[in-house]
Amino acid sequence: MARYPRFKRFLFRYSLIPPKKWRPAAIILVASLFGLGLYVLRLSNAASYLSDDPQACVNCHVMTPQYITWARSSHREVASCNDCHVPHNNVFNQYYFKAMDGLYHSTIFTLRAEPEVIKARQPSVNVIQDNCIRCHTPQVTDAKMASFVENHHYNRTDRTCWECHRETPHGRVKSLSAVGHQIEPIRAHAPPDLQIVPKWLRESMKNQEQNASTSK
Repeated sequence: MARYPRFKRFLFRYSLIPPKKWRPAAIILVASLFGLGLYVLRLSNAASYLSDDPQACVNCHVMTPQYITWARSSHREVASCNDCHVPHNNVFNQYYFKAMDGLYHSTIFTLRAEPEVIKARQPSVNVIQDNCIRCHTPQVTDAKMASFVENHHYNRTDRTCWECHRETPHGRVKSLSAVGHQIEPIRAHAPPDLQIVPKWLRESMKNQEQNASTSK
């Protein structure tokens, strides 16, 4: 109990506690900011970023083209977004990079400053290249291939993999307006009762089935 008055004096000494007449307003302000912070965390589905679920990447809807092209690629069966886009040397660096990259992405998305063609920044380029080599080490270090492919060592060490493998895994179409927002059951944006087939078409099909059964 003796520590509490000392702590209180510390707060008053550095003006961390407002005067009495301002305390109600300060409490309301702090509570409002706290509540707003919780609302933003809930609205942004922030907890999903701790997982490896690829649909977490489309919480920002501008990433829908990247998600759709990955979902239609062969990489979908063996690698998620985190397998390629975050480092895997240790868990601390993994979440540090994920937090810093996510903070940058959320800032750009909030300010509506995303470019028409989204490109990886240099830190992300380095991580992606390392992960390409990590997963494809047998192909990169294949001695037989080095014996008959000209400049194999140079080509596999002095440039990025996607200078040749340009359509892996997102294809060549990178423009937001070129790909658009295709129909995709993305949990972050789709209601639970989402129907791909529009209501008028479902009713028309149902009527046709009823007419066909009646005519028989």
